Amino acid sequence: MNLGPVLMQRLFSGVFLVALATAACTTPYQSTTGPANRPTAESPDYLIGPGDVLKVFVWQDPELSVTVPVRPDGRISIHLIQDMPAAQKTPTQLAADITKGLGAYVKSPVVTVIVTDFVGPYSQQVRVMGEAVKPKAIPYRENMSVLDVMIDVGGLTPFAAGDRAVIARRADGREEQIPVRLNSLLQDGDVSANVPMRPGDILIIPKSWF
Repeated sequence: MNLGPVLMQRLFSGVFLVALATAACTTPYQSTTGPANRPTAESPDYLIGPGDVLKVFVWQDPELSVTVPVRPDGRISIHLIQDMPAAQKTPTQLAADITKGLGAYVKSPVVTVIVTDFVGPYSQQVRVMGEAVKPKAIPYRENMSVLDVMIDVGGLTPFAAGDRAVIARRADGREEQIPVRLNSLLQDGDVSANVPMRPGDILIIPKSWF
């Protein structure tokens, strides 16, 4: 049966949109066993990074219980403790440090630290620069692809040269640049352009000159 070129194009567009929706609905921080996995905020091995938001709960002391962001310098400030290093620590390690610091003012404090919003340290991020709708850092998750990243940042701006994008990656002690065809992926539905991402990758999307 000859469906005609217009109907075939509509059918293809519908299938591609379903694929986008399916990728967007994938559970973002699912963790399973395996060497390729990265710790999530719920994992005891998760390392706090700049930009994370922490809930510091001090048992039976609501005045000392606060929600604070981790500053770009990797430190936090809470009641009675200023400029405490938080980056590159697990929540358990930071809770122990806060407990020790509060011990000078509070009798036997019991502290819990929960990461409520997180991007993680740079080694566990994928960063997007340039002509994305919402350039930002994204926590790496298992089996992440460049399509997942583009959904997260809202796609390309009208000025993007998507097929000249590159992934800057450090592997085996050297820097490499991997070409990415974002226009082909997002506009033409070329799934062969959907390359896998790795933690620490930087996706650079240049501006079109015409």
